[in-house]
Amino acid sequence: MKALSVLSEQVGRIRALDPYTLDLVGREALTVPENLATEYGEYQSGGWKTLSLYNDSGDPTDATIRDCEAKETTLLERMPATRELLRSFGLRYMWARIARLQPNSFLWEHKDYHELTDERQHHRLHIPLATNRSCALVTGGARVHMAHGHLWWLMPTHAHGACNLTGPDRLHIIMDCYGDEAFEELTGGMGLDGVPVDLLPEPSKKELAEHLDLAVMLAGMGYHEAAEHSLLRLFYRYAMPDGTVYDLIVSTYQRLGDEERAEAWAAKKNVMLCLDPPPTRTEEQP
Repeated sequence: MKALSVLSEQVGRIRALDPYTLDLVGREALTVPENLATEYGEYQSGGWKTLSLYNDSGDPTDATIRDCEAKETTLLERMPATRELLRSFGLRYMWARIARLQPNSFLWEHKDYHELTDERQHHRLHIPLATNRSCALVTGGARVHMAHGHLWWLMPTHAHGACNLTGPDRLHIIMDCYGDEAFEELTGGMGLDGVPVDLLPEPSKKELAEHLDLAVMLAGMGYHEAAEHSLLRLFYRYAMPDGTVYDLIVSTYQRLGDEERAEAWAAKKNVMLCLDPPPTRTEEQP
């Protein structure tokens, strides 16, 4: 099926991980303070928090991803099983972190790596430590549950989002690394064979009009966040062209004559989907 062929260029299951090792890593992750650092607030509904395991500063609360020669943070130094697992892959990390996604939480549709100026290939890997069937990655018009017990790959330059609908918390280790021989060897058997994939339906014009009318009513009553979230969540329900949910929010405020909010959401779409030109590399940049 063409849809699955396209999807396999965006996400894949790499291989099973040793259950005993995963249990040790999971136990270590549970000792991490629950008041994790909050970054990328504009990308989420709330409930997404992280602490870094690899970065260039060694500070676990430094969670903004950038190209770097990564080193272990003071948090990873206290997690021997996790340290050993990450080292065993032989990857060249630019960042790695523990990420918690709480119940009824969403990472809104977005693309990543736009801010990176290094010309090397960048890749993202996931190790689910705690998850549930209501957790899903949405990319390529499909919902994929990254199941516990495996190592997963994601190419985040495609529009994607994540959700945890009912809980309990989703806890992942997320690793950003550079493409090299070690990465190619690790991901050689990657694919979606045997992975349950839910292909999302395309919405009808009537359905989108009804959702837009509801958002206009809510925003008109002053419930702006409720209106916005009702449209942003459509990304997890329907297969639509990139940025459709942001266009719907812009249309909501245009219908209400609120040009300031309409322009703000048009600008936010550019940021979330990396439509603005990337920063220019200068001689002063490393």
